[in-house]
Amino acid sequence: MNPSPDRKSAQGTTTLVVGSGFVGRAVAARLAADGGTAVLASRHRPDGTSAPWVRLDATDADACARVVDEVRPDRMVLVHGPSDVTWCEAHPERALELHTAAAAGLIAAAPGLRTVLISTDNVFDGTSPANDETTPTAPANAYGSAKLAAERIVREAADATVLRVSLVYGWESAESTKWLNFFAACAHRLRTGQPVEAPHDQWTTPVLVDDVAAVTAAALTPGTPGLLHLGGPDRVSRAAWAETIADGLGAPRLLVTPTPRARGRYASRPANTCLTSGLLVTFLHRHGLRVRGVAEGVRDLLEAAR
Repeated sequence: MNPSPDRKSAQGTTTLVVGSGFVGRAVAARLAADGGTAVLASRHRPDGTSAPWVRLDATDADACARVVDEVRPDRMVLVHGPSDVTWCEAHPERALELHTAAAAGLIAAAPGLRTVLISTDNVFDGTSPANDETTPTAPANAYGSAKLAAERIVREAADATVLRVSLVYGWESAESTKWLNFFAACAHRLRTGQPVEAPHDQWTTPVLVDDVAAVTAAALTPGTPGLLHLGGPDRVSRAAWAETIADGLGAPRLLVTPTPRARGRYASRPANTCLTSGLLVTFLHRHGLRVRGVAEGVRDLLEAAR
């Protein structure tokens, strides 16, 4: 099989990936697999990756300029945080400052550089069951407001794409002190017989982290729309999704207790964080990609873990 156009274009390139968390590490791994070099940049050295890394406080404009001058990237992916919705809700002004300062500093440090910003479904208020690129934004929480402000900065750049991504999930070690995604938190509890509470009235279109990485790598190529939504093909409640995870593990569904969204930690999340996109269908076809549904994603993750 011949390499896809986006894989050919990645060969020999250097991409600066700002943010070395769950998504940033997956993006770096995909870019390396495509034959390019991905340099992670963050405040602290990340675990669990062999990618090159540079220290960066992305809110410091001078530091951004120094890192861009040192790395001399051909392209740039911004996955900077903070992304903890609860923390942002408790510190709205600080969240806004961190997201916008990083976006502004990096765009100024690398004018004209092909850039992709990973954004969020939280830029919508949750009143619509589905949101495409034409849906008016109306953030329901501080995280969504901070990301939307960063979006506006990036979209002023000469060659940039804002990629809004629905709820990202993937495998994480059982030894982690804080699981970063819903799938991992459910899977590790259910596999040991622990109960899981999940809202029956908070809906999303989950996307496997490897699929997010593949689409992000493809979005670095010319011709990508300036705004693109990436949601999975399934619209599911968190409770129904937890039951799918239980099925994959062979655990009893009775371990999953559906609860109201307003009762727990998801109260600040919009009721509907579902992304749709006609543009995405064309984009995926162009690059020979597909996005897996939750049953397939759960199966693939559990098989790989076994």
